[in-house]
Amino acid sequence: MNEQVENEATALDAAKLVLGVLVLIGGIVAFYVFSDLAPVVRWLMVLAGLGLGLLIASQSQYGREFFGFVNAARGELRKVVWPTQNETLKTTAVVFVFVLVMGFFFWGLDMVLAWATKILTGQQGS
Repeated sequence: MNEQVENEATALDAAKLVLGVLVLIGGIVAFYVFSDLAPVVRWLMVLAGLGLGLLIASQSQYGREFFGFVNAARGELRKVVWPTQNETLKTTAVVFVFVLVMGFFFWGLDMVLAWATKILTGQQGS
């Protein structure tokens, strides 16, 4: 019973999430409000708003679930067997050859169908 209560988001969790978003928006607004400051300082305000907003949002149930999902996705990404450079180059070459072959095929098909259409409609000319 206690596990279910801990896994459910409360109004406080929603408030933390909203506060995190508002802090992020505040950093973006500060970028435009303080346009007389140096661009580096303005961008630092945006980054501070982003960092602080993420920190606040991560303290909510929604944030913990999201970061848990991100960590699980990173774990799954590590399990992927990526192709070697040689495999990638060979696959790319096969794709290019296939595109060329299919391009010529459809070009030829278009020529044959255009010729057949001219004959069927009596527009073959002299």
